[in-house]
Amino acid sequence: MNNKLMIGRLFKYIGKRKFQLIFSLFCAVITSVFSLYIPVLAGKGIDCVAFSSVDWLTLKSILIKILIFTLLSVLSQLTMNCINNNLSYETVGEIRNSALSKSLRLPLFFIDRISGGDIVSRIINDGDILADGLILGLAQLFTGIVTIIGTLIYMLLINPKAAAVVIVLTPMSMVISGFISKKSFVLFKKRSEAEGKLTSLTDESVNGFDIIKSNSGEDSFNKKFSLLNSEYADNSLKALFVSSLTNPSTRFVNSMIYAVVGIIGAFSAISGQLSVGLLTVFLSYAGQYAKPFNEISGVIAELQSSFAGAERIFEIIDEKEEIYYGKEMNSSVSGNVQVNSVDFSYSKDKKILTDINLSAKAGENIAIVGSTGCGKTTLVNLLMRFYKPDTGEILIDGDNIQDFSLSSLRHSFGMVLQDTWVKTASVRENLCLYNNKISFEEMIEKAKTCHAHSFISKLPNGYDTVISDDYGLSQGQKQLINITRVMISDPKILILDEATSSVDTRTEAKIQDAFSSLMEGKTSFIVAHRLSTIVNCDKIVVMKNGQIIEQGKHNELYASGGEYTKMINYAMNKA
Repeated sequence: MNNKLMIGRLFKYIGKRKFQLIFSLFCAVITSVFSLYIPVLAGKGIDCVAFSSVDWLTLKSILIKILIFTLLSVLSQLTMNCINNNLSYETVGEIRNSALSKSLRLPLFFIDRISGGDIVSRIINDGDILADGLILGLAQLFTGIVTIIGTLIYMLLINPKAAAVVIVLTPMSMVISGFISKKSFVLFKKRSEAEGKLTSLTDESVNGFDIIKSNSGEDSFNKKFSLLNSEYADNSLKALFVSSLTNPSTRFVNSMIYAVVGIIGAFSAISGQLSVGLLTVFLSYAGQYAKPFNEISGVIAELQSSFAGAERIFEIIDEKEEIYYGKEMNSSVSGNVQVNSVDFSYSKDKKILTDINLSAKAGENIAIVGSTGCGKTTLVNLLMRFYKPDTGEILIDGDNIQDFSLSSLRHSFGMVLQDTWVKTASVRENLCLYNNKISFEEMIEKAKTCHAHSFISKLPNGYDTVISDDYGLSQGQKQLINITRVMISDPKILILDEATSSVDTRTEAKIQDAFSSLMEGKTSFIVAHRLSTIVNCDKIVVMKNGQIIEQGKHNELYASGGEYTKMINYAMNKA
């Protein structure tokens, strides 16, 4: 995305705060007008003392006016800065909200492509960089434009010839800064990308701290972190070095202009065309005219960093999201599921699922078994419409799941995964996440059924205890909270992906009892390895290399002597 499009997009957000923008511009005008009038007063003051007699009364009046206008200018600039700060942070806050909201609506393959740490870096770190650039850019833009116009008018009135020299030569600094800014933008983008990788690795190492330590992987992670840290430092130094060339380069050009104007003005003063005071005023305006160009060129370097950050945030906002609209799934859905000739691949060069055909009648329990990587989890992800099949269709009660709204479809599913997730909130909020209409008494009954009530009641504040992933709950306790949450939501179709793998055998037996009552009358898909989980299912589906190779009940499949028999025998021998 080029800078013009980027500025246009940013101003769409900024434009929503028109009152603040107009008031900031008004303050910029006041600041610049007062700043421009001060040299006029200073010139008059110099003329008061430029001759043998000094007009002390007039000089005193001029000095008082200079003090008053200086204070007013400072006050106006302070007000403008406060408005710009508020405007920038509100704008970036809205962009962050848009990015986070969009990320939650994106399909899973986007998260597969970009790490969680990089998404965090884009929304938080790049957002901060964007805010800093906007604050600086808005302040310099408003005052700079007014100052350039005001000084230009005054210089043309005082000495058109010298003013022409300033007008012709000053844009040279913008040409130089424009050339440098193009180079620095590329480097700042590389720096942001390196920062994303660094954040991602840090997040990964913190979350897997116990695994890293238990496998003595500290040195390996340190080396990888050191390499990424060096890459980030290298990109940062290059970007900052190139961008830092802007200010001295433009200052050199403007100093040369100031010198030329000084010589022309001096000859005009000697010839009597200008008074000493007016010469001072002109030189002051020449400096003030060049100053915004210097400041803007310096801001350009900061803006390149901001634009690089904004581009990474807008990549999230512009990403194609899942289609959420569609017809609502009937609340009385029975749960008949039909999978017809489904093929699926994450990338074109490697198929994950091939010609999957599967039927589940309402209320049936379907176990999906197979070795790691055979496509079990991918299949249930297709049922949840986390991904779309390449070919084929999945039907619920005869309707294609692609025709339903995502909200109604996923409300009809209850999913318990091997990986647990606990929201930073009270236990009560965690349990009622998908059904906040349930009474407290009903919630406790569900928790008792799932054997979660006993440990919850021992927490400091019981069901009002605020918990998180780092609170100190065991993996099994967090899984029991997840299972209770699904029971409370009372879905029509269940997906249990290794749902009891994190609990001990005794707790698993209790949970199986709870699941038996939960699954009554519901269609259930159970991904599991443990024999105790699958033997009583209505149908067992055996997968291998992305295909269904066997289907049937436990006794039938075991007697056939096929792949399922080998799996069971291996599991029994291993036990």
